[in-house]
Amino acid sequence: MSIAFVFPGQGAQTIGMGRDLAEAYPAARAVFDEVDDALGEKLSDLIWEGDVETLTLTQNAQPALMATSLAAMRALEVEGYGIGTASFVAGHSLGEYSALAAAGAISVADTARLLRIRGAAMQEAVPVGMGAMAALLGLDFDTATEVAEEAAEGEVCQAANDNDPAQVVVSGHKAAVERAIGIAKAKGAKRALLLPVSAPFHCALMEPAAQKMAEALDAVEINAPAVPLVANVRAEAVDSAKIIRDLLVEQVTGSVRWRESVMWMAAQGVTEMWEIGAGKALSGMIRRIDRDVATRNIGVAADIAALKA
Repeated sequence: MSIAFVFPGQGAQTIGMGRDLAEAYPAARAVFDEVDDALGEKLSDLIWEGDVETLTLTQNAQPALMATSLAAMRALEVEGYGIGTASFVAGHSLGEYSALAAAGAISVADTARLLRIRGAAMQEAVPVGMGAMAALLGLDFDTATEVAEEAAEGEVCQAANDNDPAQVVVSGHKAAVERAIGIAKAKGAKRALLLPVSAPFHCALMEPAAQKMAEALDAVEINAPAVPLVANVRAEAVDSAKIIRDLLVEQVTGSVRWRESVMWMAAQGVTEMWEIGAGKALSGMIRRIDRDVATRNIGVAADIAALKA
């Protein structure tokens, strides 16, 4: 049996996430304290008792989701399931940072600060209302890419997230994304709908954010991860700190190749993928990509109790 640890991205956030882990495991509580200290504010209060609209703001959601994933990781370590349990780590978009922190490539404090910068930079890259993202359901990646190219008409419209065999997200100028919805339906999409996001992530419009992340990453120490990272933009394993630094910049404007990443890990013999942190979105995608890969969620203390049992 070969296991991969996978880490969720934006959209998984909920008020209260990680709280029972922090109450059950001092090591998990310490992660939230470390993130609070790194950011100079009580993000943990927002996560556990705040309002969901504020938590959902990109610059809050990104470090909050990372903190929750790392708290779950620390709880796993206490119970004897350290990073060495996994053959690979991977994460969906911001989850790639959680994966790198879990694998010891970037400190938790630096990861929190990077995600605060990343969230703000992505939010500021495009004026509100100018960009959009839409989910195209029931089309494969090649067809969705054709839809995006046809819809662009001189504007930006790109396939941003290749999530699973029947779910591709396109991103770009709002008018182009709206055109893509109509074209996708004409090409047989089961559903095509705008997503409730505040900016058009993972497309060329994010270039200003990529430049800011290049500067921020240059100032941070990155080590080789304890286990290889299956990178979003390559959909294969990397373990060089220099390459990882470059790919984190490329990731801001590049596609999240999640479907291919899961297929690549399965081809390397991975038979189980543990989703570590909030929500169960990745587990659903993994099952749609490869039914032979088992999934397990590690998001609350009861999940760890079930694993021990």
